Amino acid sequence: MMQQYFALKADHPDTLLFYRMGDFYELFYDDAEKAARLLDITLTRRGQSAGQPVVMAGVPFHSMENYLARLIRHGESVAICEQVGDVATAKGPVERKVVRVVTPGTLTDAELLGDKADAVLLSVHQGPRNRCGLAWLSVTQDDIHLAECGHDELEAWLARIAPSELIFSADVTPSFEQSLRQARATAGLPMSQRPEWQFDAALGQRKLLEQLQVASLSTWHAEDLPQAHAAAAALLNYAEHTQGRALPHLRALRVQRSGELIELPVTTRRNLELVKTLRGEDSPTVYSLLDTCMTGMGSRLLKTWLLEPPRDRSIAQARLDAIAVLKGSNGAGPWHALRAQLKGSSDVERITARIALRQVRPRELVALQVSLIKAEGLTRIGQWPEGTLAQVATELQAPPECAALLQRAILPEPAALVRDGGVIADGFDAELDELRHIQDHADSFLVELEVRERERTGIANLRVQYNKVHGFYIEVTQGQLDKVPADYRRRQTLKNAERFITPELKAFEDKALSAQERALASEKWLYEQVLDALQ
Repeated sequence: MMQQYFALKADHPDTLLFYRMGDFYELFYDDAEKAARLLDITLTRRGQSAGQPVVMAGVPFHSMENYLARLIRHGESVAICEQVGDVATAKGPVERKVVRVVTPGTLTDAELLGDKADAVLLSVHQGPRNRCGLAWLSVTQDDIHLAECGHDELEAWLARIAPSELIFSADVTPSFEQSLRQARATAGLPMSQRPEWQFDAALGQRKLLEQLQVASLSTWHAEDLPQAHAAAAALLNYAEHTQGRALPHLRALRVQRSGELIELPVTTRRNLELVKTLRGEDSPTVYSLLDTCMTGMGSRLLKTWLLEPPRDRSIAQARLDAIAVLKGSNGAGPWHALRAQLKGSSDVERITARIALRQVRPRELVALQVSLIKAEGLTRIGQWPEGTLAQVATELQAPPECAALLQRAILPEPAALVRDGGVIADGFDAELDELRHIQDHADSFLVELEVRERERTGIANLRVQYNKVHGFYIEVTQGQLDKVPADYRRRQTLKNAERFITPELKAFEDKALSAQERALASEKWLYEQVLDALQ
């Protein structure tokens, strides 16, 4: 087992490794000591490996998210290693693999993310002639951002982007690395070095074209940004590495250029108390007073608008025109009805991202269904003139079959996790319904079979029973053996009785003994089919 652990740890040397063992995630050696210190958990020693005691610490799997959140707040990254092999058939340690890596800049779990803040991953590439390439994304959104700037502008860009995590090449100059380290010390920004070969402009351009499924970046005027392309190569590589898969939901590109936004230096943001007070608190600030949004999505968008105001006045004017329509005459417009309809909506943006990443949980799909129904109601509240509101109303029209599929496929109150079963709705799949029926009505079937066999054979004391050794059987006493039908097959001989099985009982036995396992496997497969249909 320790050989398996060391092999996995070698692939993630700078990351805490949560190694699944039964109902716990275990950490070993240096990881265990660090986790014990940060999480205030017990450090133990068990057995020996290579002549040294095995130092370990563990956290229960059912409360993993709480411990992850605490580690993320400390700027740590965690590799989640799960059992993927079959315990029953494994020879030696069951197969395990790292299914994802949780880092401060690539968070997707609702338990780890605040409703009003995004986790942003930023890649910085040091280019020639004092130029820098920047590429950043939030895994829960659908767009990739690119920019290029001078070395002297980097601090301002870092303040504007406000990343949760920063990656840079291992071959940057000492002075450039020192400037990044200073930013880390100032903002408490987690950073990590990546191999030099990942920061390749040609590779970045190819990866962007593949990601966006286009033949050219000219649509976004992004074809002549080689330093940003190099940063994007490492960005996408790292994001895919942490999620353990491709990121199919990233389908948009945004290029930010100096001069497009009104400059808001760090001192200006601080003195105006836009999002933080002078004491570093979240309220009272301009943002906290303005934010009366009904959803976390709205709150995050409002913060972006506040911190990144465009110089183009037409954008602000379009928003003001939309506000006037919503407000209406003397405040009697449709804004009250819209707020009421939005109340209780889930974070569709994050749920859809988790669907694409195959990380979504059953209860999130139920919340998505409710939100899709609410979205249909939003489009019926009013007739919108051409402009911003008409565009928003069009974008809110989700495919009607999505809500219908979720309603048919998922129970109204499903289990928290697919592995627990109890997720797929009754009537969605005939085979699953049959397996559930077997589980739920095994006793009644045996009673019914016993009554029928007594009537058919004339054996009044015939019994249909079950034990773990021999399975299901029909027991007949010695004195009644002359009445046994020809289709009875002897299963066991006792002192005063014989035990038999019939083709019907054998067929039921095969189904009943594997019904729970097969039902769970069926639910997992059907759940994946639902996710495929929602892509």
